[in-house]
This record gives sequence, C-alpha cells and structure tokens, in this order.
Amino acid sequence: MKLLITRPMTDAVMERARTEFDAEIRKETSPLTPDEMQRALTEFDVVMPTLGDLFSAQVFADVSDPRCKLLANFGVGYNHIDVDAASASGIAVTNTPGAVTDATADIAMTLLLTTARRVGEGERIVRAGGWHGWHPAQMLGHHVTGKRVGIVGMGRIGQAIARRCHFGFSMQVAYQSRSAKELEFPAEFVPDLSALAASVDFLVLAVPGGAETQHLINAPVLEAMNPNTLLINIARGEVVDEAALIAALQSGQIAGAGLDVYEFEPKVPQALIDMENVTLCPHLGTATEEVRTDMGYLALDNVAAFIAGRALLTPV
Repeated sequence: MKLLITRPMTDAVMERARTEFDAEIRKETSPLTPDEMQRALTEFDVVMPTLGDLFSAQVFADVSDPRCKLLANFGVGYNHIDVDAASASGIAVTNTPGAVTDATADIAMTLLLTTARRVGEGERIVRAGGWHGWHPAQMLGHHVTGKRVGIVGMGRIGQAIARRCHFGFSMQVAYQSRSAKELEFPAEFVPDLSALAASVDFLVLAVPGGAETQHLINAPVLEAMNPNTLLINIARGEVVDEAALIAALQSGQIAGAGLDVYEFEPKVPQALIDMENVTLCPHLGTATEEVRTDMGYLALDNVAAFIAGRALLTPV
C-alpha cells in the first residue's frame, strides 16, 4: 500500500508515516496542482490531503479507474473535497475532528481580545517608535468582560468558544445554529442570523465551509450589526462575503474584524491590510506542535485502519 502525504508535517508525524507505511511525503507547502492530483489518484492507494488540495468532481471525472481508495484528510474541514464525487469513484474520505477544537477556540479568543483591545495596532506603534507614553485617553478599545457574544455554529468548536466566553469572561452567550442545543452553560438560541447579529457586541463564526455556508455573512447580515460590533472569523474564508465586509468596515457600519481565514486565501485584499481596526492572522487556528501532531496521528490512524480492513475511525 502506497501513501502520499501532500504537505510536510511535524517531525513526529513524518517519522511515524515513514516507519509504518510506504510513504512519499511531498516537500512543497503549496496545494497540489491538477496534474499532481491525477498522479495522487492513479499511483497511490491512500492520499493524505489537506486544505487547498482541491479534489473537485472534475478531478475525479478525469481519473476513470483510480488506484486510490482513501483520502485521509488532514483537517476537520473537508470542503475542498467533493465527497459525493469521491464516493462515486469508490474513494472513502476521513477527517480529523476533535483534535482541533481547543486550539481553534483559543485563536477565536485571541482574535476577539486582540481586535477589541487594539493590540495589533498598539504593537505596530511601539515597534515604529511612535509611542510617547501613557495617557488616560490613549487607544481606547472595546471592553470584553460581561459583553454579549453571538456564536454562529454551535458544534464542538462553537461550544468551546462559548465556554471560554462564559466561564472566562462572564459574557452573555447567544448563538445561531440549525437547532437549539443542550449546553452546560447558559446560552440563548436565536434562530434568525440577522437578529443575532443585531443583538451582540461580538459575532464569532464557527461554522463549516461549503456550499451551504458560502457568503452566510453577507451585506444584509452586516447591515444588521451595530456600529460598535466586531466580527471574528475562524471558520472558512468563503463564509464571509469579503467585498461586503470591506465595504462595511470602510463605511463604519461595523467597528472592526478579526480574521484567521480569507475568501481567496492566501490572497488578502490590500483594503483589509490597510485598516488598523482589522486583525489579520495567517490561518493559525490549529498551529501548535501538539495539535498538528494529533491531527496527523488521527489521519494516520485512519490509514492504518483502512490498510488492516477495519472500520474507519472518522469517516465523513
């Protein structure tokens, strides 16, 4: 059984892959090209892809009899894989839920606090030598403790964010999801997204990517937000209509944004870069040694199960 890992991983993951499997580890950090995806499907039994490796319906259609029978995705999100087309080609798909939950929730809080308290702007001033001492009206930001936060999506990650907001910062939690949840903390279910957006100080996005959530945050939702509200996105870039977000920020329709993902990633619009009230991170959601290793191990656990003929651990 031949395994292709499409990007370099942590040392621990690569060592395990080489020890346990006949593994080829691609050196490039960029997504697979169409030709590389065709090779992956025709020359390998298992492929371990990740974000940006766009296994579309067309890619599967171009390979009539794929050798590959499993895409063991590295990441909880798999909207870059057409799962229906993969299944029609006889290819199973797995992902790595659970391993990413706390790290992604931590990044959400990092963005919320950094944007609210103008930390990025302040650090740039200090580094540029522009800070001339403390004074009472210096760089006034948004208070966080006790404020109302709206969370869009109340799955594993949404709940982890909500726990941090409630227990850590005494925030009033409201949320929008497909249905109300039984939670271990007080939270108000608001089924209408625009109504939620209109009622909170911070709107945090924690939904999966894909066709159902593309441009979920659009001009009407942004128009419903209060001028003092901050938008935080740790979900997928395409969940937000980036052009509408830029317009809302430029007009003062909303107060700011904290972004870890972008609609046309890795391209970041210059308009966002130029705004001091926007915090920009390079998709750091799961970027810790421990978490990335746990993700890789779970993907490899699925590979091992597949090779041994056992049930896959985390099929999608």
